[in-house]
Amino acid sequence: ASPAGREAAADVPGRDNLRRLTRIRADWQRGEVARESVTELLATLRTASPGDAAEAVVTMLNARVDPACIWDALFLTGAELLMKQPAIVSLHTLTTMNALAFGYQTTGSDETRRYLMLQAASFLPMFRARMNNLPPNPRIDTLEPGELAGQGQATIDDIFATASTNKLSAARKTLALLQTRREQVAPLMTTARRLIFAKGTDSHDYKFSAAVLEYFHHVTPAWRNRFLAAGVFWLKGSAGNDTLLLQRTRTALGA
Repeated sequence: ASPAGREAAADVPGRDNLRRLTRIRADWQRGEVARESVTELLATLRTASPGDAAEAVVTMLNARVDPACIWDALFLTGAELLMKQPAIVSLHTLTTMNALAFGYQTTGSDETRRYLMLQAASFLPMFRARMNNLPPNPRIDTLEPGELAGQGQATIDDIFATASTNKLSAARKTLALLQTRREQVAPLMTTARRLIFAKGTDSHDYKFSAAVLEYFHHVTPAWRNRFLAAGVFWLKGSAGNDTLLLQRTRTALGA
């Protein structure tokens, strides 16, 4: 049924947010960028209800927190949920945040921008409620870098080999690479994309990787390395067979 004609629980936050957005200060699009604002909202989103999450965003914007901090916290929360329970629900936290952020960035309507941000905040607790028995760790803001092996492409290959057997270890290695070898960001992404083409068997593999690799450049520098490292929890490792399509293509080309 159309949400316009029903009162389902999933529709309540959207109606509330239409009223809530009118309380955001007029010059909300500029504010102070501070790491503490991100960690504060991240902590709130771990336990908040859909309404409380959106209310926290309103409070922060009115306290002159920059919206970039809000979006950092939203994407980091989605990435942390993926780390805690890499599965179909958690991967959609990031594809949904990416879709809402795209709308936010491209619309010319100030009201729509406010609404999409509040909806993003409300959606995360709704996703979290669909995930059972979430462990307290890992947490994205306290993830420690791992130990790198090799140099150049060999280091990247080791990360994706590790991702096939131990996602947390691969994420920690990715964080170390991004923090210490910035020149390898592009090769890392290229390898991730090639593995999706070679190993991906589901539309979710493609849309998830597109969302994570695309949004990496929109997360502020203080947080983007942790965001991409968490994405390894659903990116493809290098072990396992290539897709049947790729095998057929190689056979046809005589490769």
